[in-house]
Amino acid sequence: MGKESVKLVANNKKAYHDYFIDDTFEAGIELYGTEVKSIRMGKCSIKESFIKIENGQVFVYGMHVSPYEKGNIFNKDPLRIRRLLLHRAEIRRLVSKIREKGYTLVPLKVYFKGSLVKVEMGLARGKKLYDKRDDIAKKDARREIERGFREKNR
Repeated sequence: MGKESVKLVANNKKAYHDYFIDDTFEAGIELYGTEVKSIRMGKCSIKESFIKIENGQVFVYGMHVSPYEKGNIFNKDPLRIRRLLLHRAEIRRLVSKIREKGYTLVPLKVYFKGSLVKVEMGLARGKKLYDKRDDIAKKDARREIERGFREKNR
């Protein structure tokens, strides 16, 4: 199998700030033609989106795909609910993990893998306010150390 190109379209940085990401999964996404063209142009946002499992199927809510300019009547609702494509065994495994206390599914990235649109989703636990403050403090400390190291090597 040849090496497939991966082109990142949308990234959910807020998810890493708000959640501990324990595991990641890759899923396909069910799209219409004009939506694919719009995503190819980079007009996709997953900042406020979340993932739910209903009746053995996985859906992403709140994912915004801007309407394609040349799409006229074929354009769909930008915030419509979209189905994610996973194997039944993967869905069962996710359902069992989500039943554990405090787990949720969060979309992390939308990208092209070859010609297919994929969504990377994370099995996540919510962070408390003190966890977020702790992460910010660690990031600031690392930045200060790097800044000192750079000035020392000039």
